[in-house]
Amino acid sequence: MLESTVSYPGSVTLITAEQLDNRQTRDIADVLRDVPGVAVAGVAGQTQIRLRGSEANHVLVLVDGIEVSDPFAGEFDIGTLQAEPGARLEVLRGPQSALYGSDAIGGVVAYQSASGRDLYGLAARIEGGTQGTINGALRYGAAGNSWDAALSAVVVSTDGQPNARGGTRDIGRDSYTLAGKGSVNVSDTFTLRAAARLIRTEGQTNDSDFDTTSPTFGFIIDSPGVSFTNEAIYALVGARLDTLDGRWTHDLSAQIANVNRETDSPFGITSASEGDRFKASYVSALAVADDHNLTFAADYEVEGFRNATPGGFVFDARREIEQVGLVGEYRYSGEAFDLSAAIRHDINDLFQDATTVRVGAGYRITETTRVRAAGGSGVKNPGFFELYGFVDGRFIGNAALRPEKSTGWEVGLDQQFGRSTSLAVTYFDSTLEGEIFTTFPPPNFIATPANRTTESRQRGVEVSLAARFGRTWSLDTAYTYLDAEENGIEEVRRPKHIASAALTWEAPDEAASATLVVRYNGQTPDVAFTDPSFVPVRVQLEDYTLVNFNAQVRLTDGLSAFARVENLLGEEYEQVFSFVSPGRSAVVGVEAKF
Repeated sequence: MLESTVSYPGSVTLITAEQLDNRQTRDIADVLRDVPGVAVAGVAGQTQIRLRGSEANHVLVLVDGIEVSDPFAGEFDIGTLQAEPGARLEVLRGPQSALYGSDAIGGVVAYQSASGRDLYGLAARIEGGTQGTINGALRYGAAGNSWDAALSAVVVSTDGQPNARGGTRDIGRDSYTLAGKGSVNVSDTFTLRAAARLIRTEGQTNDSDFDTTSPTFGFIIDSPGVSFTNEAIYALVGARLDTLDGRWTHDLSAQIANVNRETDSPFGITSASEGDRFKASYVSALAVADDHNLTFAADYEVEGFRNATPGGFVFDARREIEQVGLVGEYRYSGEAFDLSAAIRHDINDLFQDATTVRVGAGYRITETTRVRAAGGSGVKNPGFFELYGFVDGRFIGNAALRPEKSTGWEVGLDQQFGRSTSLAVTYFDSTLEGEIFTTFPPPNFIATPANRTTESRQRGVEVSLAARFGRTWSLDTAYTYLDAEENGIEEVRRPKHIASAALTWEAPDEAASATLVVRYNGQTPDVAFTDPSFVPVRVQLEDYTLVNFNAQVRLTDGLSAFARVENLLGEEYEQVFSFVSPGRSAVVGVEAKF
């Protein structure tokens, strides 16, 4: 991993295309476990990420600049994001609402696919392995003097493994991604661009045992015929105009998202939702002087949803929320000192208007030592499901919810040791007011969301080390200590300790390589619904260590073979109570580049 030590005064991790390739990353959620401050918890049909103890819906995910969260659920299923050849990843940690709006209290995860100019030609891979796994990727990139274009397709298919304790029903999935992007320089100063993506995932899942007389009440059990289907379509078009010899840029873009989710049982559809988003943005950036930059941005966004679950008991009319955001930012990038300050004002047609800020500064003490500090505020508006969701006898939304408000700060040190080793250490502290949680009021004890009257606090330390030993060995490590409490009670699915290490060996001339990845997830609190009243019972999930190993060898100039084993030691673990995570798996494959 590369911790930015240039002019950005916050915490950012860059994951390069080479690192994704060395680790044979297929699911982006896997490599996010190697980023400081990131906790991942996944089950069939929904994989969540939390940054620095934030809620999953406090993390903004961008794919080629497009907001990809489900407007209905308020978050993105990161388990549906598959790695494409040449892609890279950037993770900004800490409150980013002043620049990105209400979804970025915890931070931003930005996935960028390669352009036709970044990765030219044809690339293809095919692999197969245990559990009936067949994965494939195909990509073509092209570029001319004034244009570039890229098309890619990714398929991930597996019969899966049982995910119920003592279960025998395999939980498989088929995920398909089709994406394209391109740009054209109409003139020396005017550029048009476009991007589009289709993601479709079909898979099996299991339900909880709702029989209050059963000894497995509240546990996940084999549920034949229960499945899910998620489909999302995203698109963006944009235009950029450079003026004043490139010192003043104007960028206008429009994007859409349409996300449909459905869960089925042997008796028909059990839940379904339709979410959509339209967003138009204008960004104007002016280089006032060599080191001084001003940015103004404005965006208009309308989100809509419809509860598509069949049955007369569901309110299935479409609902909408509109919002206008105005942003101003100043940046100074000097030889030793960097400063940034941003302010954003959001005008919302449903909630009270909000103003958020972010300030950061960095100072290079020596050529190899830099200190930095940043602080900011954030607001997260309730999602449609929290406001209007309905599951018969199990969940009722709360239209009286108010936005969550957050303030946070951090201090950090970036240290370079020679040209081959870098260390980053960060302390962070944030407070959340009005946290939305699920309550179970009597007499029916049906789940419904509410705002807490107490504060939620997250603080901790992040450490990352990147080192290269000669020309053949490299090591990336990360560790996070997190203390996340709400009114003195530890918050769920936020382990106190997370660590990872990736050791890579590369032969001269890239003739072969091998990577060993070790990931540790500490004990994690969670909740279980094992009480017939449906009031949650707190439980503790055991810590676990995952070991992955892969290797690849070049057969010819354009052809290579590879293999990998995931969960090499066959660790038995749960990321969410009662959901058993996958055991050992192995694949072999070939990759061609022309």
